[in-house]
Amino acid sequence: MPELAKKLETTVNERLRQVAPSAIREFDDRVSQIPDIIKLSLGEPDQNVPEHVKQAAIASIVANDSHYSAQKGSLPLRQAISQYLQRKQNLNYDANNEIVVTIGATEAITSTLFSLLNAGDEVIVPTPSYALYFPIIELTGAKIVMVDTSQTDFVLTPAALSKALEQHPRTRLIILNYPTNPTGREYSQAEVTALAQIIEKYPVYVLSDEIYSELVYDQPHFSIARLLPEQTILISGVSKSHAMTGYRIGYLAAPHATVTEITKMHAFMVTAPTNSSQAAATEALNNGDADPQASVQIYRKRRDFIQRRLNEIGFETVSPQGAFYVFAKIPEQFNQNDNEFAWQLAQQAHVGCTPGNGFGAGGAGYLRFSYAASDEDLTEAMNRIEKFVQQEGGQTHA
Repeated sequence: MPELAKKLETTVNERLRQVAPSAIREFDDRVSQIPDIIKLSLGEPDQNVPEHVKQAAIASIVANDSHYSAQKGSLPLRQAISQYLQRKQNLNYDANNEIVVTIGATEAITSTLFSLLNAGDEVIVPTPSYALYFPIIELTGAKIVMVDTSQTDFVLTPAALSKALEQHPRTRLIILNYPTNPTGREYSQAEVTALAQIIEKYPVYVLSDEIYSELVYDQPHFSIARLLPEQTILISGVSKSHAMTGYRIGYLAAPHATVTEITKMHAFMVTAPTNSSQAAATEALNNGDADPQASVQIYRKRRDFIQRRLNEIGFETVSPQGAFYVFAKIPEQFNQNDNEFAWQLAQQAHVGCTPGNGFGAGGAGYLRFSYAASDEDLTEAMNRIEKFVQQEGGQTHA
């Protein structure tokens, strides 16, 4: 096994050196070593890819579709995305010039941020929020402006947004993620409209991460791109809607001039997406509108179950309106350090969850439980948590 030459030990990107690895993944790796652990930690759908979608991928391989696609993605897939966005959100994006197919929504986020931000720029991020945003922003040299939403029912209010924009004149981009990971909160049309009325007054982009838009329970999803198409980069994909996380197909839609710049970064990073995955995604978007609804019915039942059980055990929970997470406040009689509590829960109850502080300051004192797990695992996990709380609750946990 080769060891790095000492003379190369300091040869590394300094920004990357200063960015910590994903705390969520690191914690998940730790709890994964515990025997008999039930993991309700990562955002991984437990449903199978629909059969007609799998067959499309197989047909692509059999047909020897093995050469580079267009860098922005295959034209049939971009056309499917365009038609899907028009059908679902009444949005009009040109398949040739305003859509890019990416390696998951993750690459769409990365390509966008590296394309639009410069050192010293500022980015407003409501917290708690998807943790990946933070290291990518740091790597661009821009600065993160966290807006704690824990006191406003975990939604970004117009007042909080206005204050952040006034106090941070170097803001170039606002990140919205809804339904939100980790809270499951969805924004209503009225809430989106109120935010858009503020944003349109400023020279800022909105990166609208709508990857969970098909997994909503109580109200239809309303994209901010319907109100501010000229300022929005809409990001989504098929990972959550069609349980295709391993296929790694996401996409972004934005004005032509913006897409031109993002496409350069995208091409430098990945060249082009995988053909068989694109064929599968094309089928999912063209003929799979009913597929997410089947998952929604399953997730709604699980949401109701896990929220009821956690409330009975003594956790306060945010009512999820989308995605597949419950964000739960640690009971007051326990140590409010969510890292320590989550580790204790994993060691003693053999239930893995995600500490809330990994999602930004607004998540401290909370735990994220994913209910993208079997009914049997969810039932057993709740029983274990209940036993843990009953046993530990009578002790002092200052």
